[in-house]
Amino acid sequence: MEIRNSDHSGRSVSLPKLPGFPIFAFLVSLIASSLLVGCASPGEPTARKAAIPQGVTDLAARQSGNSVVLTFTLPTETVDHRQLAQPPAIEIDRDFEAPATPGEARPPSPASPVLLVTIPGAMVGRYTGQDQVRYTDPLRAEDFTNHPGAIMVYTVRTRASANRVSVDSNPARVRVYPAPDPIGDVKAEVTPTAIVLTWTQPQNTPVGPTPPIATYRIYRGEIEPGTAISASESQVTPAAPRPEISEAALGQLKIRSPLAKIGESGSPKFQDTQIEFGKTYVYSVRSVVEYSGAAIESADSSPAIVTPRDTFPPSAAHGLVVVLVSRQGDTPAHLELSWAVSPEADVAGYNVYRSEGVDVQGTRVNSELLLTPAFRDMNVTPGHRYFYSVTAVDRSGNEGPSSAVVSESVPAESESTP
Repeated sequence: MEIRNSDHSGRSVSLPKLPGFPIFAFLVSLIASSLLVGCASPGEPTARKAAIPQGVTDLAARQSGNSVVLTFTLPTETVDHRQLAQPPAIEIDRDFEAPATPGEARPPSPASPVLLVTIPGAMVGRYTGQDQVRYTDPLRAEDFTNHPGAIMVYTVRTRASANRVSVDSNPARVRVYPAPDPIGDVKAEVTPTAIVLTWTQPQNTPVGPTPPIATYRIYRGEIEPGTAISASESQVTPAAPRPEISEAALGQLKIRSPLAKIGESGSPKFQDTQIEFGKTYVYSVRSVVEYSGAAIESADSSPAIVTPRDTFPPSAAHGLVVVLVSRQGDTPAHLELSWAVSPEADVAGYNVYRSEGVDVQGTRVNSELLLTPAFRDMNVTPGHRYFYSVTAVDRSGNEGPSSAVVSESVPAESESTP
């Protein structure tokens, strides 16, 4: 049997005779196939599922003063290894746990997490540095009083769309204790051999009086040369130490080297002897208390910045002696001076002063700085007595006080030895 039908061009179309296959069913199948082909045009894009970022696996938490600092790596790919077009938003949860008893296993995830903060993707850059996200959770007094000795547990997740979120990160746990308030009055004084720091012992924590201070830790960094600092900040003398500056002002400075611990002190005073005149240093002091064997460090003190200038003259020269050298042949009589070498390492040389009266201000007789502790005075007149003193000069140009005065006379020509 052969059935004819017309296509759109008016031509006849022969449908084959299929044994055992109903004609009506074949026509329905053919029409359905045509409709399906028309709905999937070649080259038309297929909608993708919303991106799900990979989970964070390196969340870490540590106490810093009365805050908890979280660090982790932000995912850059989806779970199906596609690159994220932009940084995902961040959601941080927090919970409190009681300290575990010996042998007790920790739960794999927090029991009652509460959303602490949401950071939109457009703002993530403010918290990112050195390929890691850093978020600081400032603790309140009630966080300590309502959960004494508690363990804080944090988790993080990210999302690239409103309805698709990553899995929770690994839980990061940290036991927190109330730290002393930051020190607010670190002062710096320059001496010839050190920068001396002093401060006031902190009196309180967020929940009460400060426990006994176990130690103070001193941190120092170096500021880049050429950094603009006001005149009131740059001139530091023993009589006028530079005042402290705010954290905001410190943030505007270029730190050549990060703050590193340079020592500890059991009292609110520290001498930094490892300094160089002309460099600019920034100092911070943290106090440390102990809870059940755990050393808890306060936040950074107000920064103290100092540029030590060498305004300290060397000590007076000593051991000055003067000797008459009689005329010998064509060499006229003259006076030779010598004195002890200065023990100070930065002495660059010496000056010799001469007068003809014991109470008369002397005049310098050397045209250039003397590099050795000796001087020959050939410019003397027979029949005159001369009074001498010597000063030491350091590499910064500071001239020390005069030595003790010595004197000697040059005999008249008739008295000199031929």
